[in-house]
Amino acid sequence: MSTLLLICMLLYSRITNSVVRGWKPCTDLLPLDFLAKILPANGVAPTGIRMVQDQGARGFHLSTSQGSPSFPASHLFISCDFFPEEFSIVITMKASRIASKKNEYIFTVVEEDSNKLLLGLQYSQDKLHFMFWNYGVRNHITFRSVKLADNQWHTLILAVSGLYASLTVDCGIPVDLVLHRPFPAHLNTKGSRFHIGNRRRLKGLFSGLLRQLVLLPGSDATSRICPTLNPKLAILSVPQVLLYLPIKPSENEVLKYPEEAEARVILGSHPPCTKKQAGQLWFDTLRRGLYICDSQGWVTMLQAKQRLDYVEEYQDFYTNSETLDIEIFEIPSVGLFAATANKRPVPGSGIYKWTNGKFEPYQNITTYQAQAWKYFTIDDKIFLAVANFEKNERNQEYSVIYKWSRRRLKFSSYQTIESHSARDWEAFQIEGETFLAVANHRQGGNHNIDSVVYKWNPGTQLFEANQTIPTSGAYDWEFFTVGPYSFLVVANSFNGSSTRVYSKIYIWLGGMFRLFQSIMTFGATDWEVFQFEGRVFLAVANSQKYDKTGQSSYAINSTIYELNITAQIFVRFQDISTYSAVDWEFFTLGEDKFLVVANSYDGKSYSLNSVIYRWQGYEGFVPVHRLPTFGCTDWEKFNTTDSSYLIYSSARADISKVLKLKTY
Repeated sequence: MSTLLLICMLLYSRITNSVVRGWKPCTDLLPLDFLAKILPANGVAPTGIRMVQDQGARGFHLSTSQGSPSFPASHLFISCDFFPEEFSIVITMKASRIASKKNEYIFTVVEEDSNKLLLGLQYSQDKLHFMFWNYGVRNHITFRSVKLADNQWHTLILAVSGLYASLTVDCGIPVDLVLHRPFPAHLNTKGSRFHIGNRRRLKGLFSGLLRQLVLLPGSDATSRICPTLNPKLAILSVPQVLLYLPIKPSENEVLKYPEEAEARVILGSHPPCTKKQAGQLWFDTLRRGLYICDSQGWVTMLQAKQRLDYVEEYQDFYTNSETLDIEIFEIPSVGLFAATANKRPVPGSGIYKWTNGKFEPYQNITTYQAQAWKYFTIDDKIFLAVANFEKNERNQEYSVIYKWSRRRLKFSSYQTIESHSARDWEAFQIEGETFLAVANHRQGGNHNIDSVVYKWNPGTQLFEANQTIPTSGAYDWEFFTVGPYSFLVVANSFNGSSTRVYSKIYIWLGGMFRLFQSIMTFGATDWEVFQFEGRVFLAVANSQKYDKTGQSSYAINSTIYELNITAQIFVRFQDISTYSAVDWEFFTLGEDKFLVVANSYDGKSYSLNSVIYRWQGYEGFVPVHRLPTFGCTDWEKFNTTDSSYLIYSSARADISKVLKLKTY
């Protein structure tokens, strides 16, 4: 049910009731926090309710042996005894896997004398059930394919109005149902109680964690809390005691269930953080920080502050030929690598391994004016995809995916995919499925062609074409997520006559990418997305202004855009003067945030300063370091156990450079 439809129905209902019946609500039209009702005034959890901190958030665990948390309905409905005819319920919960035929109650409203269920909400492994009593008939509404029992936090919004019910999970796309009978206008709750996590009996007790359980009379809460950058923990009203996260547990709480309490400390470079590592500690010897894995990422517990002092030259990185792009990646238990996209097919592009504090040649792969590499994994398989710009010796246009052999400790050809002057690959996952997007730059002299999104087929173990997207001289793809939404943005550089062309942002809806926003760019070569402090930014590298007059301008602005969450559109945030910019790289050092731009050409020379900008709040990004480069096309930042580094590639020479970031 759309928010607009619900609002219209609510307004009509309120006007009609107010004029015809002199309507007065049974309670204030404010959020009613059920969890606050079962807590004492001091907010301390009573006997039978335990606070548990898990995955960076607190919730209540209800004991099965200490009675039933409940409160009289009269504590909510002060002016009359009727449950609201139109309402929404907001739940934030975390539940482990339960048996397929088992149901657990989130809350119920039960008559004390007859033990009759007036209203209730329960969930199973992949369903949510809403039950209510309507004029002598019990109604049972089921939302299917709702996966809540996956040991992750989820926020649900159930909105009900007349014949319609809508369920929104994690601020995603709402699921609408039409009821067989409307929700009753006069559901009498006199003499009944609200039971939290049960229905006044042992069967169906809630075994997970409850963080939020709120009734909002008279309106749909979705527009109040969505969109948000943390949709799994979206907040309408959460008890204060659950909002505070101490580093150490107090006497009446635990940080994990007893079986999860064991922790060990990992040392070294950035380790993986998945469900398997949840609760483990990692000490980063470089940053001098202690982190805990919440199964989604590493959460900082303690960290010494680092500040960038200066940048020093560290290694002359000799490559097989001119280099367009560098991909830094780490293969677990093997080491740190750099793959260079080189111009000449012989000896091809190089893969280098970090050995004794510098990159050393490891493997050569034949490529054809390679533009970019992309490293990605699928389950336990490791891949590298190269974007080839030119045809091979058999006049075929192919880009190639290589797979890592654990026996040979080398990459070998796995799948060839037709491409057209490919500039870039982007790998990403949506809802557990893996995709690859290729940026096709031109076919012959035609720049207005389709780029393709491929999808991994687990059956054939190959990538297959999933969607074509019209592009104009596509140069780069960038994938990112905001809350539950997935986006793919393309850098369009040339339409056949001008570099003044719209680059486009696509959003994943209904199993495909659909246009979200178009942004005017000038020879766009790169998009860089970064998020911090609850804000989302997109930086575009504009390379040149060129049109049919034949005049080119390389000294132009590149632009940073910020997502306006309320308007749901990216708006201009800051213009930065650049010289044929080809790449942006965002990185952090300690608490500081930086952007470095690859300036490649000013119309006269390839010897230019590329610039590091530091985030300074209200001032935006300001220049702090100017680094001499020659034909710079790419920047990458990487860490080892002893320091942090920047590496840049040169498209004009067979030497790139590794720079060391000196801190204090």
